[in-house]
Amino acid sequence: MTHAIRIHQYGGPEVLQWEAVSVGAPGKGEVRLRHTAVGLNFIDVYQRTGLYPLGDFPQTLGMEAAGVVEAVGEGVTDLAEGDRVAYAMVLGAYATERLIDASKLVKLPDSLSDETAAAMMLQGMTARYLLKSSYPVQSGDAILVMAAAGGVGTLLTQWANHLGVTVIGCVGSAEKARLAREQGCQHIILYNQEDVAARVRDITGGEGVAAVYDSVGQATLMASLDSLRPTGTLVSFGSASGPITDFNLGLLAQKGSLYVQRPTLGTYVRNRALLTECANDLIDVVVQGIVKVQIGQRYALNDVAQAHEDLEARKTTGATVLLP
Repeated sequence: MTHAIRIHQYGGPEVLQWEAVSVGAPGKGEVRLRHTAVGLNFIDVYQRTGLYPLGDFPQTLGMEAAGVVEAVGEGVTDLAEGDRVAYAMVLGAYATERLIDASKLVKLPDSLSDETAAAMMLQGMTARYLLKSSYPVQSGDAILVMAAAGGVGTLLTQWANHLGVTVIGCVGSAEKARLAREQGCQHIILYNQEDVAARVRDITGGEGVAAVYDSVGQATLMASLDSLRPTGTLVSFGSASGPITDFNLGLLAQKGSLYVQRPTLGTYVRNRALLTECANDLIDVVVQGIVKVQIGQRYALNDVAQAHEDLEARKTTGATVLLP
């Protein structure tokens, strides 16, 4: 029996329902995919609460997974039954099986486990576009990473180190400080005990950082802006503390002719060529051991409500996988 976690209204973790569903044969350009591991991300929370509206109910949540191709539809020539694949930024991952557009899938090498693939696709490709597109880092740059012990933060830190960048990590506890340091943060700031921008100025000799990568949102906006060097870039790619609203553009001039971007991974993998380039770059650095994916916790897929509670309470570290 095929099951999925679906919602029939927006709300707290209690709206996540484990339900029997039917999955038919794949249509033209589709495959039927049996999931072996599913990734958990903050975008799932935004969609569950309605911060990111989804349209008509019911909806199956989840934006990334790994699995095995069970059947291929007409016109699919580059995938076959039994192929191991993964994907990100396609709604509907909280399911044991699904139909999916074959062009959204990336083949996995034998050296990469399903759990690692499910844990890394969304967060890893996010780290990739942040470092190489949103603000393309240069060797010798200093950057500030908010939530440095989180899923994206740990991958971004490791990758930035490989690119010759000094990483200042901002975290909320001594335990998360230890984890961030293990991932390669050369400097740690405890945001609830220290003045973030003042510490950044101390670390950088008064200059500020070239870029801030901030997934926290509202609560850290001013600290992020005040940590930048003149003409520096704030990349605000998440809203864990709530969305930023009514932003005064004049602040960018006052604080040093700054740049701000609010990106989404979907833009950076919007066609097959971009997806393949981004995913293969990520797979390469993981297979080579340059970036190590830390799976901090595992839950059964039908225990996803507890996983959401723990994610929102900031009890999780690294990546989280849900097992069908």
